[in-house]
Amino acid sequence: MTDILPDETRRFLRAAIPEPDETLREMEERGEDFPTVGREVGQFLRLLARAVDAKRIFEFGSGFGYSAYWFAGALSEDGEIVLTEYDADELREAREFLERGGFADRAVFENGDANETIDRYDGPFDVVLVDHNKDGYPEALGAVREKVAPGGVVVADNAMVSGIQDFDAILAALEGDDPEMDDETRGIAEYLLTMRDDPAFETSVVPLGEGIAVSYRK
Repeated sequence: MTDILPDETRRFLRAAIPEPDETLREMEERGEDFPTVGREVGQFLRLLARAVDAKRIFEFGSGFGYSAYWFAGALSEDGEIVLTEYDADELREAREFLERGGFADRAVFENGDANETIDRYDGPFDVVLVDHNKDGYPEALGAVREKVAPGGVVVADNAMVSGIQDFDAILAALEGDDPEMDDETRGIAEYLLTMRDDPAFETSVVPLGEGIAVSYRK
């Protein structure tokens, strides 16, 4: 994970949140060679889910279930989180981790393309996390926009950096220029511009992890 905050600031943020449970610590060890949102973002995601009293959550890209585990801790037993992952082995790991944490009963595990999976689901969703292929962010938003509940939130990870997209090009686009971009960078830029200018949402970019764009459905 590429950090956007100074080390001391990140240490401060980490020290100010509770220690994760044993399963999350094991997931963090697993995540040393796999990109995750990280502990600070995970705690923030759980807080968001609690703040909107989330009953249904949808993830575009779940990996081995790290962000879903954080979310699941905010759901009641009759809540639901839909995990989507193209890699069947990673999705199997996600199921195992959520089972160990006691959250599998409120999780649905979907193997395949998240942008296709969402078409099979009706809304509303109280929280949506977009965290899959970066060039697919605009398509994901288009597919889920009308399924976000009023008072719900859409969160996009890697809004600022990821080791793939061009930070300077995204900034230039947000400031009104038209720089050359690769597909991943353009996907992030288009997503941020669309959300910024959509009157149905209020959006702020939070500099945690690699940057998360949080959009509230009015």
